[in-house]
Amino acid sequence: MSERFIFTRHRTRCYHCGEIADQVIKAVSAQAQVICSACGVTRIFVPRFENAGATGVRTSIGRYGVWELEAGARCKNCGVTGPHDLVIGSSHFTTRCRNCGYTHFYRFSLEYVATCPIDDGVSAPPAPW
Repeated sequence: MSERFIFTRHRTRCYHCGEIADQVIKAVSAQAQVICSACGVTRIFVPRFENAGATGVRTSIGRYGVWELEAGARCKNCGVTGPHDLVIGSSHFTTRCRNCGYTHFYRFSLEYVATCPIDDGVSAPPAPW
């Protein structure tokens, strides 16, 4: 994929293999993914909708804890490169530009263990311990 939106990492215990490992987080317009660097389990999220007027982020209750993260990215709405809030749960994935509030809502679609189909290389540094 040629589009780069959010590519980052979050170090935590994998719910699948139980190892503490980087969870590679990738989001583009067409889908979002969370991939365990230890076992390869991948969760795929597909777009639900986008909203330029959203005032918050969706934080559904899920089977596992919700991650509230920050990642730098170029907003496709305002064009500013800056912080985006990420909220990732077991059934949803949300990104929100802090500059203009443009929000992408994704819903859980598929889970598998295999090689990641977005082979673009993650240039993000490992998450701090």
